[in-house]
This record gives sequence, C-alpha cells and structure tokens, in this order.
Amino acid sequence: MMFAEHKEDHFHHVRDANGFDLPFGQMDSHQHGMLDIELPPVFGFQITKFMVLQVVAAIFVLFVFSGLARRIRTGQPAKGRFWNFWESIALFIRDEVVRPTIGDHSHGHHEDHHDNLHVDTHGNHSGDAHVYGAAHKNTYSHPADQYLPFIWSCFFYILVCNLLGALPWLGSATGNINVTGVLAVSAFAATVNFGFRAMGPAGFFQNMKPDTGVPGVFGSVLSRGIFGIEIFGFFIKHSVLAVRLFANIMGGHTVVAVILGFIAVAAKQNVAMWGLVTFGSVIGQIFIGCLELFVAFLQAYVFAFLATIFIAGAVNKH
Repeated sequence: MMFAEHKEDHFHHVRDANGFDLPFGQMDSHQHGMLDIELPPVFGFQITKFMVLQVVAAIFVLFVFSGLARRIRTGQPAKGRFWNFWESIALFIRDEVVRPTIGDHSHGHHEDHHDNLHVDTHGNHSGDAHVYGAAHKNTYSHPADQYLPFIWSCFFYILVCNLLGALPWLGSATGNINVTGVLAVSAFAATVNFGFRAMGPAGFFQNMKPDTGVPGVFGSVLSRGIFGIEIFGFFIKHSVLAVRLFANIMGGHTVVAVILGFIAVAAKQNVAMWGLVTFGSVIGQIFIGCLELFVAFLQAYVFAFLATIFIAGAVNKH
C-alpha cells in the first residue's frame, strides 16, 4: 500500500489500474491524497482492477444461477425475493427477447408452459405445478432455447459489471474497450458457430448472398456485390457491439466525474459560490447516478438483444 495524490489525470477512477484507490490517505496537514492498494503480479503477470472486478462479476453470476438452478431442479418454483428477482429477469430475456426474435426455425408452433403458471414474489404459485416442473426440466423445450445459455451469460455478466461501477471506489470493467471488444468477439464467434451448426458453412455464407431477381451478368455482379457488403457489415455490426457498450458506460462515469469536479473548481472562489456549486453538483450526481443504474440494465439488454438478432439472422434462412 502507498499514498499518492492524483493531480494530472482527473479520470483515473474510470480507467483500469494496477490497484484500487481509497480516499483515506493523508499526505500532510494541508494535502489529502489517495490510498493506493496495489495488486501484486501473479507469475510475473500484472493483475489489474478490472480483472478483479470481472472475476467478481463472474463468481456472482455463477453463485446466483447455480443457486437458482438448485431451487427449481425439483420442479418447484423458487421462493424468496432475491431468487425471484433474478428468475424474473431470466424469464423476460427468454420469453420476450430470445424466443420471439429467433423463433422456431426447426419445429412448429411452441406453447409456452409458463403461461399456465403465475408465481408471486414470495414463490407462491397458482396453476398446474406439473406443467411448471415439466417446463423447467425440459431445458430445450423451445428450439431457440439452445441459444439461451450464451445470451443469458452475456446479459447477466455485463449487467453485474455495469452495476459494480455504481459502488464507490470500484469501477465498471465494461467501460474499457478491451473488455467490450472481447465480448463482441465472443458474440461474433457464437453467431458464426450457431450459423454453421444450423445451416452448415456453405449454407451460412449462401444465406448472405441474396437472389436479386436480375438475370444475366449484371445480376451476378449485383449479387456478389451485395454479398461483399453483407460480409463487411457482419464484421461492422459486431464491432458496434463493443463501441456502443464502451461509450455508454465510459460516458456515464465521465459525466459524474465532471459534475463532481465542479466542486473542486468552485473551491477556489468564495464560500457562497462553493456552497451553491457543491449543492448543485451533489443533487446532479444523485440524478445522474439513478440514470446510471437505468443505463446499466439498458446496455446489458441492448447487447443481449443485438446479439440475439445477429444469431437469428445466422440460423434462419432469409
């Protein structure tokens, strides 16, 4: 541990670092600094703050859903507000995002068994419990459910990473382009993998080659040109996943830093001005903080929804 004062980089707290900064350090009677808790290298590899936060997010998601799986394994609904909260979000992603977007590309119409059951926040249910149990035991009861593990993993991992940034002195790993870039590459690899499995490599690329309906050489050239645009767009769409998530999370934390930075600037003025700016900055930070919580859920949803759309385009013939 060491004491340090950050004078030049005013946005160090929204970037990755080799440790955690705690506002408990004091350099002398006139200057206040930050207590730096540096993370030690492991086998010569430097561990960073965002690495630790990503591990925390992964462990939390594993804890929640392994616990949830144990509770519904017998076919009984999960009880308790905590477990019902996470289950309700998972069911929303399944029933309102994945199944409607990807659709039934291999079977006929599917009836959602959960329509026959209603569960309140205490875990009490009405309806056919046997239907509820069958719906939970049959993991892949809908053709689109085979893509759920990946979409759920993306959504909840990103959500927890986003929410960690709302806690003091931590940070959002998703505010780093390297992290969001790896997530985008994972979505790209999953889309290609699912597309290959559903249609075969030849069918996957053939699906990107449209039938223009134009005969002759011109029609062939037009079709190949559109195919090239589709391939290029395929890469661009997944790149946007990384940039969108990074920009929104990083931008939100930067706005909070700027608003609170007004207090330090106003401290050089008279006491009345400092008090007015401090009051306004704190109130503004509270509202921005509430907006940040909304953005944390929204950006996780947007990433999962777009990834679902890309998978749907890869596994459905069009």
